[in-house]
Amino acid sequence: MADIGEAVGMRGPSLYKHVESKQEILARIMVATMEELLAAHHAAASTTQSPVERLRRATEAHVRYHAEYETCFRRLVQAGVDAGVFTVTSAGLASYAILDLGMGVSAWYREAGEHSEDTLVWQYGEFALRLVGARP
Repeated sequence: MADIGEAVGMRGPSLYKHVESKQEILARIMVATMEELLAAHHAAASTTQSPVERLRRATEAHVRYHAEYETCFRRLVQAGVDAGVFTVTSAGLASYAILDLGMGVSAWYREAGEHSEDTLVWQYGEFALRLVGARP
């Protein structure tokens, strides 16, 4: 919360005047991300009537989005390495692994399954921090 607050020009605890919880922020980020990805998909697919070209263009938009997203994760990890709080030796490999964590969830996660969404989100955040060697 402190990092988010700093990024928007306020103290971390002040954010709670605008959101109820960290989970709400994460949910908003995830929804905005998916809306952006879906918008890129629809925009790309709507440029032609050819099923072949629609699939090609939608796939290109999807891959481009994730390539740019990986760069964002790489920068986050590298910033942690530079600050001395992450001990990972490759920010690139760590960012790929973190992306795989999130992308793999859609293959198995079910709302009525063993783990709640909140439990899953929190645990995966812990996995990412361990992956980069963050100190508790």
